[in-house]
Amino acid sequence: MNATEDDGVSRSVPLPGWLAVSGAVVVGALTALQARANGQLGVRIDDGFTAAFISFGSGFAILVVLSLVFPAGRRGAATLLRGVRTGGIPWWMLAGGAAGALTVATQGLAVGLIGVSLFTVGVVAGQTLAGLVLDRIGYGPGGAVAVTIPRVVGGALALGAVTISLSGGGVGGIPWWMLTLPFFAGAGISWQQATNGRLRQRVGTPLTATLVNFAGGTLVLAVAAAIRIAFAGRPDPLPAEAWLYTGGALGVVYIFLSAALVQYTGVLLFGLGSVVGQLVTSVLLDAVWPAPASPGIVQESLMVSVALISVVVAAAPWRRRRRR
Repeated sequence: MNATEDDGVSRSVPLPGWLAVSGAVVVGALTALQARANGQLGVRIDDGFTAAFISFGSGFAILVVLSLVFPAGRRGAATLLRGVRTGGIPWWMLAGGAAGALTVATQGLAVGLIGVSLFTVGVVAGQTLAGLVLDRIGYGPGGAVAVTIPRVVGGALALGAVTISLSGGGVGGIPWWMLTLPFFAGAGISWQQATNGRLRQRVGTPLTATLVNFAGGTLVLAVAAAIRIAFAGRPDPLPAEAWLYTGGALGVVYIFLSAALVQYTGVLLFGLGSVVGQLVTSVLLDAVWPAPASPGIVQESLMVSVALISVVVAAAPWRRRRRR
């Protein structure tokens, strides 16, 4: 259980590192599943922004209900309002939803064409570089995390997995913006995870931090979808398959877990753990249901193997031996 101190920061009970990293892997798997659902919905209605709004809006509705039902949600909401009113919670802690909106919009715009794997490796690059920077400056909820040699090597291996995924001619006909958007989405995810983690410390529960994230993201995507419809017209009719609308529920779960776990791992290690979950799940999804620009199972398997090694290296508790 959490105890709230006089400074308004929640102190949490210790959590084994292996369990926190395992949770990060689960977050990554859920992210890949969400990407497939949102991407396919964007293709079916020919409107990635509206697909993203549907995803975030449904997640927001779920969180409103949960926050009203559970006492922790009501306490967290009261703490949030008090913190905003007194200045104990600065405005930038409420902005994590903007990065989430970018991620979900990118899914709706790009995944249907480039596939989950290529989307994920672009996210890998953004998460890795942003995670190193955010850990070094101490932006995450756990404070400054030393950029050690294992972390740098692990990050370099993760970027190597990106290089492998982009080799060959599979991406030759893909618009450049589809390949760069996932990178910025990945950087935004690292910042979002750190920001939501810090907000979670202030409000005392991941539920309220997740609610704030979805509220902001829903607002941003509502504006984006309205602008898109104003210029390009209404999207195609909504399909009947229920699984296409599961992106919001999946997002609720993985953002909740992110806010709860990132304080135990640091931004970079959490990002690398989630990358493993994303890549493994992406390969499975693309093997069963390949996208037009899928690089192929052999190339994807090699990419995942390198990414797995990167997490092992970054997570290893290596220490220098003391000289006698």
